Amino acid sequence: MTEGAGTLAYSLADRHEKERPEHLSDLLLRLARRSDGTITIRDIAITLQDRSFGAFLLVFSLPNLVPMPPGATLFLGLPLIFVAWQMLTSAQGRIYLPRRIANYGVGASTFQGAVNRLVPWLKRAETLVKPRFWFLETRFSERVLGLFALVLAIVVFLPIPLGNWLPALALAIIGFAHSQCDGFGVLIGTLVGLLSIAVAGFVVYTAGAVLLLVF
Repeated sequence: MTEGAGTLAYSLADRHEKERPEHLSDLLLRLARRSDGTITIRDIAITLQDRSFGAFLLVFSLPNLVPMPPGATLFLGLPLIFVAWQMLTSAQGRIYLPRRIANYGVGASTFQGAVNRLVPWLKRAETLVKPRFWFLETRFSERVLGLFALVLAIVVFLPIPLGNWLPALALAIIGFAHSQCDGFGVLIGTLVGLLSIAVAGFVVYTAGAVLLLVF
């Protein structure tokens, strides 16, 4: 009887955790409490677990939102393709990083200082992006989102005039919403992504039409 009650309590607690997942800022603060050793990128990925895809999409999208010289997206878009491809194909449900990248880390005090500066901004953002309407419960649904993210990442990568910023913004929204288990935010990012694909397609079509007229 006691064992059955314990199992039921564990099941209810696990369900509650899935319905109200820990905020990204709280995850980072918990990791930062490690007072010794080095915090590696692998540690961050393991802490984030199945939300690592969204977090790394956000991290690699942000540089593409900053004005860069022409052709910079050919380099900045590659990490996005790498993360989106793993979101689509990974059997583990979380990002896999090459050993050299995964082992890169900083001292715990340095990481804690960076987290302390970042968390106030995250807390503000988390008032808008928060766990709700989460519909990506299965690995299949996450793979579908990964396929869409891969298309957006390829658009970011291609040298399309005025065609890179909007898909990068869409990936940043999707990434942050995914890391917060915000289904509503994922839908907004998806709509922005569809608009960005339409804009990129229009730019390519217009450029092709102009070239045909000239030549």
